Amino acid sequence: MSKQFQPISDIINTSPKNKTQSFNELYGEPEDFLEIEVRNPVTHGYGNNQYTDYEIICRTNIPAFKKRSSRIRRRYSDFLAFRKILEQETTRVVIPPLPGKILLNSNKFNELNIEKRRQGLEKFLVIVSGHPLLQTGSKSLIEFIQNEKWDPKQMVY
Repeated sequence: MSKQFQPISDIINTSPKNKTQSFNELYGEPEDFLEIEVRNPVTHGYGNNQYTDYEIICRTNIPAFKKRSSRIRRRYSDFLAFRKILEQETTRVVIPPLPGKILLNSNKFNELNIEKRRQGLEKFLVIVSGHPLLQTGSKSLIEFIQNEKWDPKQMVY
């Protein structure tokens, strides 16, 4: 006659007995985390001298980053320069594209286009900053995300 059915966990005994997690284990900060947010677009200037910049908020506990949290502002042209620097800096990582340029000047600064661009820039930064090789091996990534005085001309590779 066959044996009665037993749960697999009883057979291989993988479940810990009476192991309760502490409050810190349940709700504490994860081991390595990196949160990137691109928000609060602001358009400056008038006429042909108009541009929009975006606030980048970073929260992390990854040791390679100098600050645990930072807030800086970047223009689209800064993102273009940063992407170019990343491509020169590493050949082992495929750098994702940025959202495209807005060709019609009359629509360049309407709220819908600015929001679409903001979403694209955030997606770009989340992908790039989430890559393990770039997190630990790219000084330009950390500088771009955290240095208020970031200058693409000083980042030559």
